[in-house]
Amino acid sequence: MTVRRVALLTAGGFAPCLSSAVGGLIERYTEIDPSIEIIAYQHGYHGLLLGNKIVVDAEGRRLAGELHKFGGSPIGNSRVKLTNAADCVKRGLVAEGQNPLTVAAERLKADGVDVLHTIGGDDTNTTAADLAAYLHENGYELTVVGLPKTIDNDVVPIRQSLGAWTAAEEAAHFARNVIGEHRSGPRMLIVHEVMGRHCGWLTAAAAAKYREWVTTQTWVPSLGLTQERWDIHAVFVPELSIDIDAEAARLREVMDTVGNVNIFLSEGAGLDEIVTQLEASGETVQRDPFGHVKLDTVNPGQWFAKQFAEKLGAEKTMVQKSGYYSRAAAANAEDLRLIKSMTDLAVECALRGESGVIGHDEEDGDRLKAIAFPRIAGGKAFDVSQPWFTDVLSAIGQPLASPATH
Repeated sequence: MTVRRVALLTAGGFAPCLSSAVGGLIERYTEIDPSIEIIAYQHGYHGLLLGNKIVVDAEGRRLAGELHKFGGSPIGNSRVKLTNAADCVKRGLVAEGQNPLTVAAERLKADGVDVLHTIGGDDTNTTAADLAAYLHENGYELTVVGLPKTIDNDVVPIRQSLGAWTAAEEAAHFARNVIGEHRSGPRMLIVHEVMGRHCGWLTAAAAAKYREWVTTQTWVPSLGLTQERWDIHAVFVPELSIDIDAEAARLREVMDTVGNVNIFLSEGAGLDEIVTQLEASGETVQRDPFGHVKLDTVNPGQWFAKQFAEKLGAEKTMVQKSGYYSRAAAANAEDLRLIKSMTDLAVECALRGESGVIGHDEEDGDRLKAIAFPRIAGGKAFDVSQPWFTDVLSAIGQPLASPATH
């Protein structure tokens, strides 16, 4: 296969890998064949529909390695679903009556794109698959190679998504300062709300990272500096049911004994119950173009804080969200190694015309490969039986609850 022009786009929410992945792809193409042109659509599918793109010039190629030092995305993100024509029309991305897939396909043909690299989660990559299928049906062959970006680490069947390790580490660091507030008043309840719509992996991993720090500090009990006050007292994830009354009784004892309670909460924990309660009260629950509940409008952290505050006799309650702090961070060393291996393979697959999403296939012995688009899905549940997580729950005295039903 002859590749003359490659296009890149990043889409969906941020993760600590986007900038580095863009840099890694540019570096690898430049190493292998500097004659291959590289363009980048600005703000993902938004830019593709509008024809808003940049051409990676000599300076961009020479300095692409600098992108590994930054978070965010230099080429911009958005949430656009090409099969949601009504939303695309509403946002002025296509005209009434136009099929967004047709507009995107014609743009790629006009731009002479041979390979499209999509860096995003399951929505981004399945949208890319829709686009590739449409192009194939209309006689235009396009190789699409995706990279799995999500801090939730919830893409089926991929073992580890880019950016998730960094996000967990950043959330744990965020928690240090937030939990440091526990002596700002007596009987303090602190809820650290962590991103994770359907999957609790990030909350669990952040809790484990935080406890690595807590358990290695030198404490001074005589001056009030104790591990018990700085520790986590509960971890709530979507995959486990939450008996609020039973947990309130357990945490009330912690509050009475220690003087404060610190909770790590996945924003998707108990979401079905919260949405049901809101809709039953007549409120309209807002959703994004993909049909997902807009979690910032539901505010799960505040909902849980309200449920527990009275039961625990809290005099002061604080809810802090680490999501935006974590997701725009620069990739850590672990993620940089993973990004390097995936971007190198992505280029290799692209040059031989093999489409798919790059990842370690959990259904094929964790082999790193291009996984066929039809096998990609979101919402992979976190395995709460993993020893590193059950060890966290055991250490903080939290019973392993039964699996949640959705």
